[in-house]
Amino acid sequence: MTSPLTSPGVLTPGPGSVATVREILQQPEVWGEAASAIAALRQDLDAFLAPLLARPDLRIVLTGAGTSAFVGQIAAPALSRLLDRRVDALATTDIVSNPRDALAEDLPTLLISFARSGNSPESIAATRLADECLTDVSHLVLTCDRVGGLYREHEGREKSMTVLMPERSNDEGFAMTSSFTSMLLSCLLILGGENDAAVSALAAAATQVIQSRQQAIRQLAAGGYDRIVYLGSGPLTGLARESALKLLELTAGRVVTYFDSALGFRHGPKAVLDDRTLVLVYVSSDPYTRQYDLDIIAELRSTQKPESVIVIASEPLPSSLGESWVLEGLAGLNDAYLAVGYVVVAQILGLSFALQLGTTADNPFPGGDVNRVVQGVTIHPLLPAAGAAAGAAAGAAAGASARP
Repeated sequence: MTSPLTSPGVLTPGPGSVATVREILQQPEVWGEAASAIAALRQDLDAFLAPLLARPDLRIVLTGAGTSAFVGQIAAPALSRLLDRRVDALATTDIVSNPRDALAEDLPTLLISFARSGNSPESIAATRLADECLTDVSHLVLTCDRVGGLYREHEGREKSMTVLMPERSNDEGFAMTSSFTSMLLSCLLILGGENDAAVSALAAAATQVIQSRQQAIRQLAAGGYDRIVYLGSGPLTGLARESALKLLELTAGRVVTYFDSALGFRHGPKAVLDDRTLVLVYVSSDPYTRQYDLDIIAELRSTQKPESVIVIASEPLPSSLGESWVLEGLAGLNDAYLAVGYVVVAQILGLSFALQLGTTADNPFPGGDVNRVVQGVTIHPLLPAAGAAAGAAAGAAAGASARP
């Protein structure tokens, strides 16, 4: 297969976009590196995970912040079905701000943390709060930075295992691209088992997008749209959220973005639509779920300009729905795997809008208003639980009243 990095017609970096372009285009190769790394760790992974997964009461929590949180939102529903057990997605930001709500059930827990650098304050704080709030917690850390705080916190620690992504997945650019897809794919391979066929198919599909859809994506960015909506169902709702964030970040907020599920969009958010809105719909591979995706496509194309509704699918759709962008070779993959390939469209679209607007994609916020690694977060010590505090106060009062 021709490498996207040497293919004719690839994205030409503009000023301030060299890293982002490189990191989008390298993904098909990086995915192969990630899969090989997971295969090499398989014996150690199985030794760590098998005793945990043998526990019927184990709660699996996927966590991260921002794009890293969306890895969990995509993977959790697919893994829950695959493993036939409870898998929750909780952002580190929610664990840190509301630990007693997020971790209310004191169950044996496997906390799987995703982080590009592992230096966001919430990354380490979430794992420490889990240790503080839960009796029995194990940690699996997927990160791209071997010198990051989260990796150093858990490397070699009892009841923890760290898994490094390929070195070049540690994106230099502001927006997470290679890091996002590498962590998502690695999570699916770690918990779902090796799948060389899926990895190869995804790499081929991404290369297809880069080589054959790039011009069409650039034309969309030049089409005068100032609102972009992404829709997807189940795991693909998480992808819609990541896609919306990617374009918002890369354009420094100059283009308004929104995400929702195919069904949820009708319940008020549809009000965002106007004649300068572009809608992208990610179509599920699940036959039942796909019916709802097709319904919203038909509805949108009857009320919007058909060319303003872009459909991304893994197999051909009924001709009555109009044109769709089919990523060949992905039919039959579950939606979490599809997200790895589908997101390349959103990444190139976000980059194309940035180039169109003259934004420096590698650092859209040169003034530091928004940072590659979040800043300004203070981690506060956890206060005693309300019940414990009330009990302590009552005990103190009783002791005082008993004094002569």
